[in-house]
Amino acid sequence: MKNFFKKFAANESGASAAEYALILVIIGVAIVLGAITLGASIGSAMSAAATCIDNGTSASCNF
Repeated sequence: MKNFFKKFAANESGASAAEYALILVIIGVAIVLGAITLGASIGSAMSAAATCIDNGTSASCNF
């Protein structure tokens, strides 16, 4: 039984799996935050373009 606990404590395969999972979570969160930010920027640009088209002049457009 004592030998089992020594082997169990020395086994690091679960630790590397947990580290890979943590890395994947961090990368996933970064991708989601980037997509949200990019989506908001694209939405703002589309709204500005629609306003320019609706007004029919380039005076209200920021180029």
